[in-house]
Amino acid sequence: MSDDPFEAIKVTFFQECEELLGDLETNLIALESGDTDIETINACFRAVHSVKGGAGAFGLDDLVRFAHVFETLMDELRSGRKEVDEDVVRSLLRASDVLNDHVTAARGAGPAVDPERSQTLIAELETLTHGAPVSGADIAASADMDDDFGFMPVALSLDDFGAGDGMGLMDLQPLDLPSLDLPSLDEPSASGGQQTGWKIIFRPHPRLYANANETALLLRELGRLGPISVEMDDSGLPSLEALEPLESHLVWTIHLDAPVAELDVRDVFDFVETDCDLSITPVMSGEAGAPVVLDSLPDLNDGLPSLDTGASAEFDIAALVAMAQADTASRLGGGSEAAPVIDDTPKSKAAPAPAAPLVAANNASAAPATAAPVTIRVDLERVDRLINAVGELVIQQAMLAQRVYESGLARSSDISLGLEDLELLTREIQDSVMAIRAQPVKSVFQRMPRLVREVAAMTGKKVKLVTAGEDTEVDKTVVERLSEPITHMLRNAIDHGLETPQEREEAGKPAEGTVKLAALHRSGRIVIEISDDGKGINRQRVRAIAEERGLVTPDQILSDDEVDNLIFLPGFSTAKEVTDVSGRGVGMDVVRRSIQSLGGRISISSNPGKGSVFTMSLPLTLAVLDGMVVGAAEQTLVAPLAAIVESLTPKAEDIHLVGGVDPVLMFRDEFVPLVDVGQTMEFRSEPTDLKGGVVMIVETEGGQRAGLLVDAIHGQRQVVIKSLETNYRHVEGVAAATILGDGRVALILDIDALVTTGRRRTTPLAELKMAS
Repeated sequence: MSDDPFEAIKVTFFQECEELLGDLETNLIALESGDTDIETINACFRAVHSVKGGAGAFGLDDLVRFAHVFETLMDELRSGRKEVDEDVVRSLLRASDVLNDHVTAARGAGPAVDPERSQTLIAELETLTHGAPVSGADIAASADMDDDFGFMPVALSLDDFGAGDGMGLMDLQPLDLPSLDLPSLDEPSASGGQQTGWKIIFRPHPRLYANANETALLLRELGRLGPISVEMDDSGLPSLEALEPLESHLVWTIHLDAPVAELDVRDVFDFVETDCDLSITPVMSGEAGAPVVLDSLPDLNDGLPSLDTGASAEFDIAALVAMAQADTASRLGGGSEAAPVIDDTPKSKAAPAPAAPLVAANNASAAPATAAPVTIRVDLERVDRLINAVGELVIQQAMLAQRVYESGLARSSDISLGLEDLELLTREIQDSVMAIRAQPVKSVFQRMPRLVREVAAMTGKKVKLVTAGEDTEVDKTVVERLSEPITHMLRNAIDHGLETPQEREEAGKPAEGTVKLAALHRSGRIVIEISDDGKGINRQRVRAIAEERGLVTPDQILSDDEVDNLIFLPGFSTAKEVTDVSGRGVGMDVVRRSIQSLGGRISISSNPGKGSVFTMSLPLTLAVLDGMVVGAAEQTLVAPLAAIVESLTPKAEDIHLVGGVDPVLMFRDEFVPLVDVGQTMEFRSEPTDLKGGVVMIVETEGGQRAGLLVDAIHGQRQVVIKSLETNYRHVEGVAAATILGDGRVALILDIDALVTTGRRRTTPLAELKMAS
């Protein structure tokens, strides 16, 4: 990474853009669903406004111009001058896609945006805003006029704070902020005088900054109404030791020397009026021509320095901040009392010199941090190294405990007690580190609405995407690898699952199909479900294609579920022709392999004429696991603790044989099939003695119960997960591997796969009743 601080700020800007665009997508989807609450509209406006502001500082002209048109329409919506209807929301969603593409292109992570596509959407947004598109030159001029709204990085140096040889607080680059003088209205008042301007007293609340607003920008907007003078009261500012950075300590008094309408003044504060104390009072000319303020409020800022913009001078926010900091440094640090020199000469927007570790930005998106929680950005590689180190710590702790156990030391000895404390501490560290890596699947879900819109447009279908469980947390590594399989399944659901609008109406369904994407926690794993209300799987056609390609034989007997799962075979596709959506010769086997590489599995449930449900089940983390260490055929294995319901030693009278072959166990008034782990895993060829083993009752993710027959249970352990597929290959019935305390490698069982494999020879469940 470059040492240039300006480049570092640029990286941060693009990181913030990801979050802002995600929020924009979420709130636009809320608008599409009918939530036209003003805060939802304001959130959309803030996101576009912040992206535009940051882009201006880096000379991203194409991004700025497009965002400006987008922002203008959002401003019309939030002011109530334009109604939020279906056509508007559709255009906003398309605009969000193009804005995302502009950001991606500016970041260098994707191709340049097609100018024709961008201009077409600009014209569409302008038509919605003004009734007709405006020229490109007008758009550019309007956007350029707002350039000062942009993200202007400023380096702050605290190295010399409080030194006696000068202010030493920061070196600011004054911004070129134009002042727009509007003609005077000269409205007569009831008192005989004429209104000459306004006096505004403005006290921000901490919430104002937490909502990504900025005092300097409000002052800039007032400066556009006419000449202003600004006074700042910092008497409420505490000492440096007592300073609370998330509080608001300043009060601003602004004298606006222009008889504009009060509504114009209030419009400036419309976005923040609930997040501040605000007093707006007209100033009238008296009989002698002297201005008279029509209120009895005391002036909070008498005797404090003021910054007067004059009739035509540029409103220099940087100079105002420099003046305030100079006064603060004098009061807090004992610095020089010489008044700061305010340079009104316009400065070019050059990148600041690399002077300080603290960086501020004159941008709405870089407002003070929210009150809670306080967050920091940490490079993912550092977190990965920490997790690996903690994983090794868990292994070493297990090995140490094993050595102490083998030495024969009593459990009450100081060493044993110390090891127990170490185990608890290791567990706490492990949980804390896992929590750092955990993140909601929202980051993946947010990308899908655009995909659905694009595929729907390509297929000519009407599709509504419904999401649920976006806040479900899972390990970041799992989240990152979820995108590809979810994308493929959504494409499949729209292209193959949903009917055309005409076909749906003929079938008595709404013309618009629904696809649902949901996430939830179940049995210590994360489950992703993708369902649709389409036509379901055509089992006759699937069977015919499978036979045609030699995947199954004509005389092979398959259940409905087995026929459905044929679509996961390599190269299987029901597409009649190759398209950009699906049917590219790569079937759902790609999805299955992706899920299996994460230690997960995928299943399908289909109801012809009503739709299908694809279910992906994955571990919450790829790092650690709470497991039960068991022995089978002289092999040491680990069973995930979350899947175990109970363990028991079976009684002879509770074991029965179905058809004289397949064993079942009577457990709590129901029969559950018994799976001989050693034989199923092919560790031995002969079955074990049913009366001499231990049974673990497990529950699959589908809710089915089975009994795993093992030789012995050695105890519960927290183990570090090592991918078997990465280091060897995929093995049926095995989810991963681990290293035990004695240094041996143990396989971690895939409970669902193991139960499925063990039951392939068993009699259907309906016949189990005959076993008694």
